[in-house]
Amino acid sequence: MNKTGTSGNKGPGVRSDVWVAVTPKSKGGIKIHLKSKVKTLFGRQIQALTEKVLQFFELENAVVDIEDSGAVDFVLAARLEAAIKEVTDTDKEFLFPLLEENKTETAKDAFRFSRLYLPGNSPKLMLNAGIHKPNGLILDLEDAVAPAKKTEARYLVRNALRSLHFYGAERMVRINQGERGLEDLSFVVPHFVNLVLIPKCEDATDVLRVAARTRELLLLHNMEHPVWFMPIIESAKGVMNAYSIASADKQVAALAIGLEDYTADIGTRRTQEGTESFFARSMVVNAARAAGIQPIDSVFSDVSDMEALAENVKRSKALGFDGMGCIHPRQIKVIHENFAPDEAEIEKAKKIYLAFREAEKKGLGVVSLGSKMIDPPVVKRALTTITLAVNTGKLEKDWEKNN
Repeated sequence: MNKTGTSGNKGPGVRSDVWVAVTPKSKGGIKIHLKSKVKTLFGRQIQALTEKVLQFFELENAVVDIEDSGAVDFVLAARLEAAIKEVTDTDKEFLFPLLEENKTETAKDAFRFSRLYLPGNSPKLMLNAGIHKPNGLILDLEDAVAPAKKTEARYLVRNALRSLHFYGAERMVRINQGERGLEDLSFVVPHFVNLVLIPKCEDATDVLRVAARTRELLLLHNMEHPVWFMPIIESAKGVMNAYSIASADKQVAALAIGLEDYTADIGTRRTQEGTESFFARSMVVNAARAAGIQPIDSVFSDVSDMEALAENVKRSKALGFDGMGCIHPRQIKVIHENFAPDEAEIEKAKKIYLAFREAEKKGLGVVSLGSKMIDPPVVKRALTTITLAVNTGKLEKDWEKNN
């Protein structure tokens, strides 16, 4: 009896995706049965790509059933490859050319006000997500993907890293826990991911294992592209080990907290006020600052209440966080507006910077503003505030000319 490999999604409500079934045969050549609303316009293109993928994997005899819901090429190819690998034994990868813009590197201290989670097995949410201008787009292989779909999601995420337009957003992937997460890295590290989120970190070992495997893959593929890590603390044990996690490896760029799992772990309910997580969030902020990296807050789960989100962002900023996650594009603007420096912060930063610049001109080793001495960390913070103000449009790039 011939075994059939399947991959993808079909049915009402499915868009920009495709379901495929591949059944190898002993003879009969290739037979493709295509069902698609756009068959008249794109049927030949879909068939040609299907034949190309089958030929690449040396399948000469097979029946292929396709139910298309408007999938782009990299999605169709990912679904076909996943299905084929269910029924064949091959290490070959069908890869699209890498978009030049998807080779860009990001800095360890890149601005990360917002990171938008996108389910790694749902292409319809990926395709235009970058136009909403989050600082980062997370292709999620963990909680957002059903267990039965995790393997096929890897191919989709890999292809997205190569072919999806991110519109300048940092390219992020959240891997799974444990061994599955280490296997996930083979699908993302060689394809110019910028940052890997490590879920449910409880001690430094969780980071070190990911870091070691990442370096192996970079060496194997002769790559020098920097890959940053963002461990996510989601348990009481993780909170108590926050500093060792934050300082585990030089590629750790940020430390995040996941409050849904954390509150469940300590046996309480998450509230908008956040009093139940104040200790944990403060620990994460202090651990990150002590390690010289960015503290990043959890997502805000009520996507309909923008006022409550704005208040949450203000509390987050007051605690010392540099950004937070989001689960809907409409949250991005509110997050950016409220994490950005306000007028009082900008004016104070300008005064500090100008005092520093004046002291430098005079060759003074000490900087003062009025009767107060200004330490180097204060100047550094002021420069960060000014840069944030410029990047968020709250301060002109050439503001110094008028000062």
